[in-house]
Amino acid sequence: MKQRSSKLPPVSASSGVVLGRSAFRQISAVEGIKLSKESETLFSDFDRQGLSAEERRRVLLERHARKA
Repeated sequence: MKQRSSKLPPVSASSGVVLGRSAFRQISAVEGIKLSKESETLFSDFDRQGLSAEERRRVLLERHARKA
C-alpha cells in the first residue's frame, strides 16, 4: 500500500490548534453565536494593550466571576 506524504509535521495527541479571532468568528457564526459589541470592544482593548493570555484571563474572571 502506498504511504501518503505530508508536508505538515505529525501532530501529537496533546498539541492543539490556535484559532485567530477571525476564524473563531466564522466558525461561531455557523452555530449562530456572535460576540456582543461590548465583548468585541473588550478584546480589541486587550490587543491594543498587549495583554498576555494570563492577563486576559484575569480580567475576564474579574468581570464575570460570580460574587460569593
